Amino acid sequence: MVHMYMTETRRPIEVERVQTGVRLEKRLLKVLKAIAELKDMSLGDLLEGIVLHAFEGAVPFSEQTLKEIEQFRKIYGLTLRASDSHQLKERRR
Repeated sequence: MVHMYMTETRRPIEVERVQTGVRLEKRLLKVLKAIAELKDMSLGDLLEGIVLHAFEGAVPFSEQTLKEIEQFRKIYGLTLRASDSHQLKERRR
């Protein structure tokens, strides 16, 4: 899928998107979907924005959004933190 991105100068940048089958921790996905809904954007657009910010060492969220994220974390029971990222192991079915 080709999508037009808007830069700071408001000129569209054409990109090619591909469908992917990424697996994510269940509660993390719920929080991400809630943020995307709050910001009226797709989950894919949200993830692209987070990753592009991370690649530049920039914070992807405002202070207000971080407060909202904390509320979603509580609602969905997401207690995982960045320091947990290398210890995650999928539960056997």
